[in-house]
Amino acid sequence: MSNANSRYSPVAIALHWTIALLILSMIPMGLWMTAAIERPDSQALAYRVFQIHKSIGFLILALTVVRIVWRLTHRPPALPGGMKRWEAFAAGATHVAFYTLLLALPLTGWLYVSAGWAVSQDRALEVATSWFGLFPVPHLPGVAELSIQMRRALAFQAMGAHSLMAWGAVVLIVLHVGAALKHQFIDRDGVLSHMVPGLKPGHAAVGRAPSSPWVERAVGIALVLAVGVAGAIAARPYALPESQVAAATTPVAAPVPAADAPVTPGSATGWTINPAASSIGFSGTHAGKRFEGRFERWQGQVWFDPADLAGSKAVVTVQTASARTGDPTQEGSLQGPEWLNPEQYPVARFEAGTFRSLGGDRYEATGTLRIKATTIPVVLPFRFTETDGVARVEGALELDRTALDLGMASDATADWVSKMIGVRIEVSARRAQ
Repeated sequence: MSNANSRYSPVAIALHWTIALLILSMIPMGLWMTAAIERPDSQALAYRVFQIHKSIGFLILALTVVRIVWRLTHRPPALPGGMKRWEAFAAGATHVAFYTLLLALPLTGWLYVSAGWAVSQDRALEVATSWFGLFPVPHLPGVAELSIQMRRALAFQAMGAHSLMAWGAVVLIVLHVGAALKHQFIDRDGVLSHMVPGLKPGHAAVGRAPSSPWVERAVGIALVLAVGVAGAIAARPYALPESQVAAATTPVAAPVPAADAPVTPGSATGWTINPAASSIGFSGTHAGKRFEGRFERWQGQVWFDPADLAGSKAVVTVQTASARTGDPTQEGSLQGPEWLNPEQYPVARFEAGTFRSLGGDRYEATGTLRIKATTIPVVLPFRFTETDGVARVEGALELDRTALDLGMASDATADWVSKMIGVRIEVSARRAQ
């Protein structure tokens, strides 16, 4: 057998070492972030590490599928002829166990995320997933439709299996590295040269393939399944109290607000908003770190005159799907049913019909704000200045997101996202002709 035929192909070698490095990064990452997410001083960093952990998991899943397809279509190097039968059997079963783990670990992690339940805090926690911030990764189909009790049990069992199999991977890595070093420095049979470029094949590089591949595969798969099932059984949760069920359950069919009536203009001066010079922003804290966002699509109709406050009026409609924070995971979560839910409630609406002067260029608008199916009274203080027919309006207020039914299943107590959300408007408008 030639030196080339005694090695894995360059593609197989590249996949092997890439996946190995990714796995080695995941183990300490998982241990650290599980503890760090509970501490306020490290919560923000742990949240970001969680997102990286999930992204690497999906990368491992994709590369493993490619690796398996490549292995099935390309014959691997033969084992050394002097290798004992039990060693050959153990090597084959270990390889199958590795492949099974590399599929099962990211899949159980995906199942856990899809369940929308935080095991460490034993409460609902809906968090979107994006692959390294490039594109969203959907939850597994059908999981969101399960009852809250079933999703909770599924989350505990998925995380239990995930954690125990991660420790199983550590054991397999130790055994795999130990066996490779034994073959290289004790047996000197060249097995390590199959996967490490630059190493010379040993004296027993020519041999035969294992004699019982199906038994090896069955043993390897059964080992991983046994570990996963043991973890799932050990992680079975106690029954969830009815009070928590009620708090965590999101209505399946919330009422949809009726179509808004046509806007009746105010008698005051009309203004045409310049979208390029205007903005609606929002801010708060998430995992202990401040965030800022904006709505990219909105429109407003304004009639305002300091000399005719009784005839002043403003109506602003916002496309809730246009919320942006610069963090793909946050943006994905905002699209969820317990946050802005633009699929069912595409438009938020602010309407003010009462204005009063606070002195100088300061004013106050009183009206209502509707987000999803909830409408609350709001008071917006703002400054109004006009130069050569162009007006500048700047206003800010704080909203209690719990009063607007935002994030109440995952974070009603504001442990993750601040209860108060700041809203800031900046409007440039010209007098209507």
